[in-house]
Amino acid sequence: MTDYQRYAIYFAPNPQSALGQFGDAWLGRDCISGADVARLNVDGLDPGEIATATTSPVRYGFHGTLKPPFALRPGYSRSDLEAAINACCAKISPVLCGPLMLKAIGRFLALVPTDPVAPSGDLAASLVRGLDDFREPEDEVAMNKRRAVGLTDRQEAYLTRWGYPYVMEEFRFHLTLTNKLETDQVYRFENALKPVVGPLCKEPFAIADVCLFGDPGGGKPFRLLSRFALTG
Repeated sequence: MTDYQRYAIYFAPNPQSALGQFGDAWLGRDCISGADVARLNVDGLDPGEIATATTSPVRYGFHGTLKPPFALRPGYSRSDLEAAINACCAKISPVLCGPLMLKAIGRFLALVPTDPVAPSGDLAASLVRGLDDFREPEDEVAMNKRRAVGLTDRQEAYLTRWGYPYVMEEFRFHLTLTNKLETDQVYRFENALKPVVGPLCKEPFAIADVCLFGDPGGGKPFRLLSRFALTG
């Protein structure tokens, strides 16, 4: 079993679903096989511009973060982690939120669920808490990089306790579509993508399973390693 530098717990849509097929085609990569996928042609956007604007989400794969990337604490193996994820998921019921919508979050674009959104936050909090024993705390250099953006007192407390500032009440579930864009790009990308994602934003958004992703390090793309059904 291959070891990875870091692991993360993400929502990743079923690759056969309309959402999964859109995500792979938008980013041009299958995060399960690692293979390239033919990119979407989007009216109003140049293919080269799309590629430049999606370098970060391409690396991480089409996903919504539930437990952010972490290194395994010494003494634990990937098999141990997978067993713990499975045990957590056996206690958690599937999540149902309102339909997705395309939204600008600062200067990047994402798909976010609409009300009720609390179930996605509860799911993330359960995984952050339930799997924290497996997380190797980051060193002060890494912590200070997170502080550099400016954190509230609560975010600082969460960074210290959970290794990441945007958890618990600070968590907002989103499926990232772009890097940070230039101001003029935000409006152009949003207007171009609205008709493309419109069909994906009609039904309630459901999370029936979660996925373990692995970071091989060296800036290489994350890979989807295993999927766990929520059966609580």
